[in-house]
Amino acid sequence: MPKMKTHKGTAKRFRKTGSGKWVRPKAWRGHHLEIKSSRRTRRYAGKAVVPTVHSKQLKRLLPYE
Repeated sequence: MPKMKTHKGTAKRFRKTGSGKWVRPKAWRGHHLEIKSSRRTRRYAGKAVVPTVHSKQLKRLLPYE
């Protein structure tokens, strides 16, 4: 049986925590930050926990994480 390939686009966006939860960076923080208010920019900072509904698909896309 050949090795399963990691989906590289997903690997760049999602990480697994020590307890096994999936986390992702929040959207809308990429560019045009000078037109966004500080309040908006702070809201987009940090990481967000991915709902467990998507964990089956993430496990298929990232088999060795």
